[in-house]
Amino acid sequence: MRESPNDEAGLQERLGYSFGSALLLERALTHSSAVPELRAAAGEDAAKSAAVEDNERLEFLGDAVLELLASEYLLSNFPEWTEGQLSKSRAHMVNARSLEAAARRLQLGEHLRLGRGEEKTGGREKPTLLADAFEAVVAAVYLDGGLAPARNLLKRTLFEHALLEDGERMAESDRKSALQEFLQGRGQPAAEYRLAGESGPDHQKMFQVEVWVGGECLADGLGSTKKEAEQRAASSALGRLERLEQTKAGG
Repeated sequence: MRESPNDEAGLQERLGYSFGSALLLERALTHSSAVPELRAAAGEDAAKSAAVEDNERLEFLGDAVLELLASEYLLSNFPEWTEGQLSKSRAHMVNARSLEAAARRLQLGEHLRLGRGEEKTGGREKPTLLADAFEAVVAAVYLDGGLAPARNLLKRTLFEHALLEDGERMAESDRKSALQEFLQGRGQPAAEYRLAGESGPDHQKMFQVEVWVGGECLADGLGSTKKEAEQRAASSALGRLERLEQTKAGG
């Protein structure tokens, strides 16, 4: 149930952080299923028994730290994005799948403290347990060392990977939403998307979509799916509208 000191040192090396309080890291890796067995092992040692806690409270705090630092990271790296774009991208960066992937990069599953029942049912590989443990570890780093090491950990293990693995979608974000916000902010009608054409064989079909506003076709876009074509059309329309606005402001 416990790893050797060398294994724990290896984990701290992967985290890029050395804990002042080993108890915090231990708690972050303790699943609720392990608590009864660990307390039983402590026997009559009241202090040891009381020190045994699961990682659920740390998980709660880690969620808040993640939201804060993900927001900070996006604001710093994408200063031109709207609130809607930032919110959607943050949700993508800190969703359960992203957290699970970060936990696997750190090999957290090898270090989890699990009850015998959870161990037998493959708890070390369960996506939910891994995502929860990652949040708890983030909280433990924050409590032990503050925001700076937590920021560094998240940048290396989560944020940069989200941008690399899904960079195009992150950079594009949701251009349809951005266009809608632009139009609403200027009292204009909502955009309408019309399928203008399809081409190519079924396995390599391309779609052409036009975006219309107030009876005028502003732009079109091509994509391998209708959604992709709509996003590209929205991106072109938004760029055109922003250039027109800048020209008027300059004039």
